[in-house]
Amino acid sequence: MNKLGLLSLTILLAAGVSFTTVKLMGTQNQPVPHKEGGPTRLVSAQTTDAALEDYPNLIESARIAAKQVVHIKVQLENQNYSGRAQAVMASGSGVILSPDGYIVTNNHVVEKTALIQVVLTDKRTFTAKLVGRDPNTDLALIKIDATDLSAVKLGNSDQVQVGQWVLAIGYPFSLNTTVTAGIISAKERSIGIIGNKDQASAPIEAFIQTDAAINPGNSGGALVNTAGELIGINAAIASQTGSYTGYGFAIPINLAKKIVEDLRKFGVVKRGLLGVTFPSPATEDQVFKERGITPGSINGVYITSVQQNSAASEAGLQEGDIIQQIDDVVVNSSVELSERIARHHPGDQVDLSYLRNGKVLSGKATLKSQSSEALAANTGPSIQDIYDKLGAKFAPLNDQIKQGYGVNSGMVVTAIAQGGFFEQIGIQPGSIIVSVNGSYVNTPVELNKALMDATNGTVRIACITPDGSKILFNLSLGA
Repeated sequence: MNKLGLLSLTILLAAGVSFTTVKLMGTQNQPVPHKEGGPTRLVSAQTTDAALEDYPNLIESARIAAKQVVHIKVQLENQNYSGRAQAVMASGSGVILSPDGYIVTNNHVVEKTALIQVVLTDKRTFTAKLVGRDPNTDLALIKIDATDLSAVKLGNSDQVQVGQWVLAIGYPFSLNTTVTAGIISAKERSIGIIGNKDQASAPIEAFIQTDAAINPGNSGGALVNTAGELIGINAAIASQTGSYTGYGFAIPINLAKKIVEDLRKFGVVKRGLLGVTFPSPATEDQVFKERGITPGSINGVYITSVQQNSAASEAGLQEGDIIQQIDDVVVNSSVELSERIARHHPGDQVDLSYLRNGKVLSGKATLKSQSSEALAANTGPSIQDIYDKLGAKFAPLNDQIKQGYGVNSGMVVTAIAQGGFFEQIGIQPGSIIVSVNGSYVNTPVELNKALMDATNGTVRIACITPDGSKILFNLSLGA
């Protein structure tokens, strides 16, 4: 074939390829018959109005709620490499609760700062004052000197359903107002993030879990429903990287409402106390099995002990009772029980329904005070009471043990008592207690202090077992 013929053939082939390509692209959005079983139907790549109706309209909800979420900038005092104080700027989010400038945010956003600035969506900037904060729920209330602000409408977090559409609104990475969408993926989640610092002596975790993207800077921002109503305060993410990888967690607004009302009225939280102890969420099923109860066969919270002279004691509750309802609301876990009690004040009366030896009983409990005066009067358990409950003895680590486990601090478990909490969850002698509620413990004095600081809350213990496994477990000392 001569050169002219070869060139002509090449041109014809190129034209054919081009024509075919254009034809396929031109028909990409045309209806195509569906032939895989069942009656033939048409499938289109174009979205129809009917398909749009299957999704909630989030535009109005985002428009309303976005202007009710503020950017919070704080100045932290850190030490640089030379040991000198150095101002560091950080940021989070907040939600406007009232037209006169009350704003809710997370405690961890404002806990270590002397300067708090609030930037509204219209770019006005205010210096805020701290009204009060509660490490036990990771909530704080601040106030700016402003009027006629757009306040958020509160929803009802008890009514949210798994699968329900929600929006997360805040200022991640110090960006301008950012709205992400997702669904409620779980309720009443306890993830062990509150109480890692020693300020939180009685942590309450009953998070709403969502797959709406939440990132650093979203803390204190809003989780709203499709009506634009506030149902949660964004607080945490589950991540191995520090950024969003699938799940975020928000404090339910029905709990937050009580906390911020207390902070506004009193500057502190006044929390009622029932006076019972129960297994942590991770050990509930195991405790049921040890009592001869099949997990799932009975719903409720198993009471491992009742404090003397407490509201529970006066109401007639006993060790081994299973609380099933509070004020006619079913409680299936210790997380739900703690959150329900945390909504009440000292002096509030709650109706209880509980199971004892297969019989359903009821009673009324008047919650007691958890004031600092009461704690000073030693109304809580003593250190010996706590050790008896743990059922263990401890000793400081020597250098050889530290080197063998690769740790710089800790107390070794030297003995386990029968029937104690450590035996119940399978902790063996030789295990290393590295920290209690985030505080490293090296001596009996440090261990005693860490345990007593959590007298009315949850003891969260980081432990290394003899086989090298690292575990984290909780022991609830009260509700």
